[in-house]
Amino acid sequence: MRQAQALTGVSRSTMHRVAQAEARGGAGDKHPVPRPEPANKLSATERDHVLAVLHSDRFVDQAPQQVYATLLSEGQYLCSVSTMYRLLHDNAQVTERRRQARHPARKVPELVATAAGEVFSWDITKLAGPTKGVYYDAYVMLDIFSRFIVGCVVHARESAGLAEEFMATVFGVYGIPKVVHADRGSSMTSKPVAALLSDLDVVKSHSRPKVSNDNPYSEAAFKTLKYLPEFPERFGSLHHARSFMADFVEAYNHEHRHSGIGFHTPADVHFGLTTEVDQARHQAMHAAWQAYPERFAKHELPKTLQLPAAAWINQPTEPSQKDTQLAA
Repeated sequence: MRQAQALTGVSRSTMHRVAQAEARGGAGDKHPVPRPEPANKLSATERDHVLAVLHSDRFVDQAPQQVYATLLSEGQYLCSVSTMYRLLHDNAQVTERRRQARHPARKVPELVATAAGEVFSWDITKLAGPTKGVYYDAYVMLDIFSRFIVGCVVHARESAGLAEEFMATVFGVYGIPKVVHADRGSSMTSKPVAALLSDLDVVKSHSRPKVSNDNPYSEAAFKTLKYLPEFPERFGSLHHARSFMADFVEAYNHEHRHSGIGFHTPADVHFGLTTEVDQARHQAMHAAWQAYPERFAKHELPKTLQLPAAAWINQPTEPSQKDTQLAA
């Protein structure tokens, strides 16, 4: 239908109307009559005169409504305000005059991790305190390949110094990654954090402004945290918040079966223990295949139980075969 409309120049609504008329047994308007010109249409001379008035030094910087009111007060009527706007629009003379900000396009972060310890992602989330207006800040860093939380601390405030200390502690325990990704919070973009990453030769990566999808792993971990049935509406104290987060990290790393890593635990993936788990799963499925072959179309583990080969933040686009040939 779209191709026919483009070739004939007939609107899609007309084509549908004709088809419906023929379906009812009528001939339909196969050759639609063009709309007649309105009797009150301005002539070419009148349109040129209106444009000349609008272009004059007196009215060139005024809106059509002001021109219309001024001329009418002087006893002169040219045309309606809508006609003035229509003539200006037809001549491409209606534009935005405000000096609006023009922000440069931000580069999309494209990160790939094929093993644990390559790319860390971190963020800070607020935990409601005992009274309104009191919040605690949970600093959480995880490995995007294994989803293993490599660091979590809770403080009563957010600061660049605490963020630097937190990152230095994590690197001392789990090693220095190749890339550290975060959003554009004040602590993430602070000079102490930037200096630490520069000294350790770690590439720093940041999300685009107001694009939460650029930091998906940290956001997903926070959602898992705050959707827990036992997650409290408010924490009674800083000690309560720290104790709860410590229990959460322990359960998340060693008990939580993550769908993004083949329903393994983050600890098994991070420390390379998935081979034994996969063997046990395969043996169990093999026994089921032998016992009930008619129940299985494929003799392989479901894809949901297979560990992905890599983890991405904004998966890089692979060049097409044509582009590869041209580059060669």
